[in-house]
Amino acid sequence: MNLQTQIPLKLQKHNQIDYISKVLLLGSCFSENISEKFNYFKFQSIVNPFGILFHPLAIEHLITRAINKDYYSEDDLYFHNEQWFCLDAHSKLNKTSKDELLSVLNSQIDETHNNLVNTSHVIITLGTSWVYRHIESDNVVANCHKLPQKQFLKELLAVDTITESLQAIIALVRSVNPEVSFLFTVSPVRHLKDGFVENTQSKAHLVTAIHKVIEPRNGIYYFPSYEIMMDELRDYRFYNPDMLHPNDVAIQYIWDKFKKVWLSAEALQTLDMVAAIQTKKSHRPFNINSEAHQKFLSKLQLEVEGVCAKFPHISF
Repeated sequence: MNLQTQIPLKLQKHNQIDYISKVLLLGSCFSENISEKFNYFKFQSIVNPFGILFHPLAIEHLITRAINKDYYSEDDLYFHNEQWFCLDAHSKLNKTSKDELLSVLNSQIDETHNNLVNTSHVIITLGTSWVYRHIESDNVVANCHKLPQKQFLKELLAVDTITESLQAIIALVRSVNPEVSFLFTVSPVRHLKDGFVENTQSKAHLVTAIHKVIEPRNGIYYFPSYEIMMDELRDYRFYNPDMLHPNDVAIQYIWDKFKKVWLSAEALQTLDMVAAIQTKKSHRPFNINSEAHQKFLSKLQLEVEGVCAKFPHISF
């Protein structure tokens, strides 16, 4: 008896990710979850230079600024709750010093520009179609930073608006990096503060818009993270206690699906070697001075040197 419905997945035949690839992950907190896997297995990856971004307009805006090297000024900053912040960035960048925040924001502009020019894969995870418009500036913001709600208007992005934003993102990045591949996915995290029906509507807008731009023959792909969570992992045992965010088991499950589709055969072999080294490095001996442990360390060092010789960017 089969007690689970499976999302059909096909092995990606072109533009797979390997240890030579440079991956830039942008978007919701699920991007950060997958980035942790890339980091653990020592891929070349960068995640969210401006922090978590939930909707496509925020991602488009920061990509535009990064590509054009449109640096921030004091006029772009706000002060509230004894912190300086920017409505374009996540609160993790907030600083108590205005000058320090400007320095961080503009260094991230430079870093993101370089990443976009040199990356081989951009993975974008969209979280919601609901956005907040700052009334004073009339701009859609990336993060409200706990400012009073009366300063914002809540809006639902239309499918066509999202589609145009995704098309702009693709065109912008390819203006400086024509060979880059795009992989879109929808976050499995439900935004129930918007409402149950409203969350479903929001996700539907994202899925519909993404499928208007994906074109595998043009290096634009979709990975069904949301669908795997909603269908294959249709049980609250796969959620954190808040019953909204996937737990570690779910994240590992989706990662396993992802790597079978998107990682090259050679990358999977290297991944296994890296995983073995990571496991051995976490080993705690009964006696660190024993002969057996010293032999273990010597053998481990040879394994590390073998991987690092082949991939100089890897360090343990």
